[in-house]
Amino acid sequence: MRLQLSPEEESFRQEMRTFFTSQVPESIRETVAAHRELTRDQWVQTQQILNAAGLAVPHWPVEWGGREWTPLQRHIWREEMQLACVPEPLPFNAGMIGPVLAAFGSQEQKERFLPATANLDIWWCQGFSEPDAGSDLAGLRTSAVRDADDWVVNGQKTWTTLGQYADWIFCLVRTDPEAKKQRGISLLVFPMDSPGVTLRPIELVDGSFEVNEVFFSDVRVPAENLVGEENHGWDYAKFLLGNERVGIARVGYTKRMLAEAKEHARSVTSNGRPLLEEPRMAARIAEIENELLALELTALRVVAHSSDGRPHPASSVLKLRGSELQQAATELVLDIAGPLAVASFAEDGSDVPEWARTAGPGYLNYRKVSIYGGSNEVQRTIIAGTILGL
Repeated sequence: MRLQLSPEEESFRQEMRTFFTSQVPESIRETVAAHRELTRDQWVQTQQILNAAGLAVPHWPVEWGGREWTPLQRHIWREEMQLACVPEPLPFNAGMIGPVLAAFGSQEQKERFLPATANLDIWWCQGFSEPDAGSDLAGLRTSAVRDADDWVVNGQKTWTTLGQYADWIFCLVRTDPEAKKQRGISLLVFPMDSPGVTLRPIELVDGSFEVNEVFFSDVRVPAENLVGEENHGWDYAKFLLGNERVGIARVGYTKRMLAEAKEHARSVTSNGRPLLEEPRMAARIAEIENELLALELTALRVVAHSSDGRPHPASSVLKLRGSELQQAATELVLDIAGPLAVASFAEDGSDVPEWARTAGPGYLNYRKVSIYGGSNEVQRTIIAGTILGL
């Protein structure tokens, strides 16, 4: 089964493709294509280009920069962006706190934060996971105690992605220690340079520093920085994570990875012929392509059945299968590189092609996608309960 786009939809796809390949600087797209780390300035520049054209937050309400697109148009927008090697709008801004503020924030919060969030004038980071509260997020211990017109926050968050670049954090805190775990949680937002906030980088197995630990010591947060209602943070967290899981599928990214894998397999020889001609390699690629097509159709169904900005329960299927296919694609590239991947951290003057040098770090880094956004084990439990009724 393949999608048959109408002439209008084909025109929309071409419009997106032309914009992404002509308006976003080639140097930025080359950085993404080569699997190099983006700088903060590259992230900001890209999102501001998209936002100026109305392409940064099309899924938001129209009054805050959204577009009244069909689900298929949103799918095409995201896929063409990924295929063009354009950095997607920062997920913490566009896919997480932005939709939460639009749905649950006060009018003052919307006016204060949403335009700056869409334009990446504010860089947000996520304060959810803790050393003892990852998959069991409701077990978080970071506390917020009301003191006159402030909340006083104490505790620790971990795996705070790109927190070193962040201006503000949206943070789950326990505001009622006597309530059932999920019922005593609230959502606060505050600047990362607030007195008492300390950030410490974590070196990952691939040598990168994209995640951090964040410590809070008597951090005073104005009461008006509470999002929504006190002790309703768990509802907002579920809303946020549902939106995150839809984006985690990354169909366009995996398509691009498979196309790259084919090119690499043509350039690597095995027993005197291109690796791509080996039956087992060809079959492996075909299997991933078929699974990816099934995922794409599921993604369209999920978006089409979402209502009022609330993701369909099957977003857990997207998260589960999408992360598995991303990992399968990075593992495929690693296997194609073979012994060349040993040169993972070689300098630019190396005789080993850059794609082979990044194969190992890419494979290691993408072990994370089956964990963040709710681990795949948790997603299976959600699927069993909300979809299968078990």
